[in-house]
Amino acid sequence: MPTDTLYGLAADPFSLAAVSRLFAVKGRAADRAVALVAADIAQVIAQLGGLPPVARKLAMAYWPGPLTLLVTRPPSLASELTGGSDQVGVRVPAHEVTRGLCRACRGLLTATSANISGEPASENPDDIARVLSASDVELLLDAGKTPGGPPSTIVSVRNDDIRLVRPGAIDWDEVQACARAE
Repeated sequence: MPTDTLYGLAADPFSLAAVSRLFAVKGRAADRAVALVAADIAQVIAQLGGLPPVARKLAMAYWPGPLTLLVTRPPSLASELTGGSDQVGVRVPAHEVTRGLCRACRGLLTATSANISGEPASENPDDIARVLSASDVELLLDAGKTPGGPPSTIVSVRNDDIRLVRPGAIDWDEVQACARAE
C-alpha cells in the first residue's frame, strides 16, 4: 500500500499468522520491530488504548503526518511485532489511501517498507511488483508513485517522558517544544 513516504506492507497486526508471513516475505529478523498505521487518533486509542497526555498532544499536533509514536504495546498485540519490546510504533500518515484502507479494514495495519530486508525501499509500485512476487503479496494497491522524502521521526513516549529514537521529517527541537507547550 502507498504511504506518505514509500510503499509499505500491510497486514493485520493482531494476527500472529499475518505477522509471521510479513516477516517471512521481508526476510526480516525477528528482533526488528514493525510500525503500524491508523486512520486517525480515535482508531489508535480504540485498538491500543489511551495515550499519555504528551503523546496525545504530539498526535494532535502532527497527525496526519510523519511522526511515529512508540507507545505501550497492549497484550492483544503479538510481541513478535515489536521485537519483544513493550512498545509499538504507530502513526497516522498523510496519505488518504493509507488512512482509507485502515478505515475499510476497521483497524490498524502494519506499514513496514515493501522490500526485502536490507534492500532499498521504493516509492514506485512498479519496483515493488518486480521485487515481491504474486506469491509473496496478495494485492498491490497501486496509487502511483509516493512522494518519498525523509522517514518519520520516531519518538518514544513513556508517561510524560519523550525520547528521540530516530530523527526524521520533523525536527526534534520542534517536537520537544510542542511537548512542553501549554
